[in-house]
Amino acid sequence: MNNKGLLIVLSGFSGAGKGTVVKSLLASHKDEYCLSISATTRNPRPGEENGREYFFKTVEEFEAMIDKNELIEYAKYVSNYYGTPKAYVESQLEAGKNVILEIEMQGALDIKKIYPDAVLIFITPPSAKELENRLRGRNTEDEATILARLSRAYDESEGLEEYDYIILNDEVEKCVERIVGVVASEKMKTANNEELINKVKEELKAYSKGEQ
Repeated sequence: MNNKGLLIVLSGFSGAGKGTVVKSLLASHKDEYCLSISATTRNPRPGEENGREYFFKTVEEFEAMIDKNELIEYAKYVSNYYGTPKAYVESQLEAGKNVILEIEMQGALDIKKIYPDAVLIFITPPSAKELENRLRGRNTEDEATILARLSRAYDESEGLEEYDYIILNDEVEKCVERIVGVVASEKMKTANNEELINKVKEELKAYSKGEQ
């Protein structure tokens, strides 16, 4: 069996609960999964540690990473850079960890171009009404922001066919189980098991016609 980890790109509408799902997945399967750590040029907040929440970089260090093609993807928000370092992701994959990238739709599609073997999963609530209820249940945003997020969800729904899997988040534990099941199935695909296939063929050679 192929022991290399899978790159899992996880997206979902704002309010779909993907952050909660990721936390639950990492808590219950911490030996098999890890969350990609981003690099950023913003200053650490109280309690944050370099290499845990983020890799904290100066603007010069970050731009050097861009120049050296050391980032899978990056963007600039409110004068600070954010990006996904290649080296961290690839070292975790080689170590057998399934690496989760929690990222929005456009970034997900860009990553698929760089890593064709990446598994794209979209998390959705059971209904549009439930999505609205979850957004309102946060009690953190005004009416205009909630409506803007729902409008964006409609726009994002136009790209759902680009994903490999769409997973319902009706209950967090069930959603986690579905993701784990998808990853297990992906790991058993013949395309991901060339070494095992060759081993089976080689061992069966002794039983081929005319050989003892």
